[in-house]
Amino acid sequence: MAEHLVFLTGHLAKARLENILTGLGTTPFTYEIIDIGVKVAALMTEEIVSRRLPRPLKADRVVLPGRFRGHLERLSDEFGIPFVRGPDEVADLPVYLGRAGKPPDLSRHEMRIFAEIVDASTLSLEALLKRARALANGGADVIDLGCLPDTPFAHLEEAIGRIKAEGLCVSVDSANADELELAARSGVDYLLSLNEKTIGIAARHKVKPVLIPAVPGDLFSLGRAIEAAQNAGISFIADPVLDPIHFGFAASLGRFIEARRRWPDVEMMMGTGNLTELTDADTSGITAILAGLCSELSIANVLVVNVSPHTVRTVEEHDRARRIMYAAKHDHALPRGYDAALLQIHDRAPFASSIADIEALAQDVRDANFRIMTAPDGIHVFSKAGHWKSDNAFDLFPVLNVEQDGAHAFYLGAELMKAEIAWKLGKRYSQDEPLTWGVASPGAGEDRTRLAVAGHTLRAKKGGP
Repeated sequence: MAEHLVFLTGHLAKARLENILTGLGTTPFTYEIIDIGVKVAALMTEEIVSRRLPRPLKADRVVLPGRFRGHLERLSDEFGIPFVRGPDEVADLPVYLGRAGKPPDLSRHEMRIFAEIVDASTLSLEALLKRARALANGGADVIDLGCLPDTPFAHLEEAIGRIKAEGLCVSVDSANADELELAARSGVDYLLSLNEKTIGIAARHKVKPVLIPAVPGDLFSLGRAIEAAQNAGISFIADPVLDPIHFGFAASLGRFIEARRRWPDVEMMMGTGNLTELTDADTSGITAILAGLCSELSIANVLVVNVSPHTVRTVEEHDRARRIMYAAKHDHALPRGYDAALLQIHDRAPFASSIADIEALAQDVRDANFRIMTAPDGIHVFSKAGHWKSDNAFDLFPVLNVEQDGAHAFYLGAELMKAEIAWKLGKRYSQDEPLTWGVASPGAGEDRTRLAVAGHTLRAKKGGP
């Protein structure tokens, strides 16, 4: 008879757990899921489990979350059934059960990325096309041509035509009414930054506008623009405008929430550049938070900017973030364990082996080849000649005795420095494998990486970044 497993979980993880177990397909066991009545599964206690589980409990094994800290032996004795800890992360459950499982589906999303070329009017047509192609390859759905004040855009019409000929959608962002009129006549798909005073341009040409308040921060002004667009019978997108930190950021978040409350069915946009561009912080985390906010508020459009060099991968980050958030929202789950592409500097599980594991392995080595591994206490190098540890690669090189072997010395130097970087940052190191940087590394798109279970990194395929 097949083994029957009972999985205990909380409210937040239940839907995700159901999807993962269903994704296993035919299994050599039967199972049921019991929501123990807490919000977060890790918060269940021995007393809660004892009090809330039904009796008699028909199961061959009860699997609790890996972070459960109660006494398994007492529960096992009380119910007469083995109680065991599963993995810390629900995404690791297929591996725990000896099954590969079905990888998360990141093919879907519900967010349109507008990627702005802020200096479009100063670029040649060929330079514009090159930039547009790169943004589209990174995940942009709409190429936004930014117009500069007091800077003529003599080739605007031709630029729109050439980019659309590439099969791309185009928007134009300008404060100049003549440029907006020209763009509308030239077949542009969207007009950005229109307000209650300029909405007539979009209405005349039946072009979809992105509406903003005529007075910064004034939702009543935005409301009047929305009403005008509705009266004109044109579709539109509303943008309450996200402000930079210390210049109205908190209040602008409130505006987005209030706008969604006032207009529950209106299509909305959020421009993320005022956070990514104007904050000296790695952009992947900022992008994840803003994409999560958009997911909760059903904001289906983002305007992305890349001017500062530190935002060089911002389009790719937004593309991956929208897929992660869609999958998590669809699963009624936290955005954890779906993909490591936004975990660029640190990894969830940086050490593949414990200190004890490494020490045991080092004692069994009988050849002269050097093994390099990392653990919480530093970088370990070992062979039959010995076992050395340090947090500094330069401290290790003198004991290896490879001064007369240039190729070997070069290899070990490169590997040790890679191991030191990984150890200092808290990244997973694997000898002879490149460090993984998620979408922060050029070319690390979905077609060049494979998803690993939570707690593991994305490893580059052949020809990787």
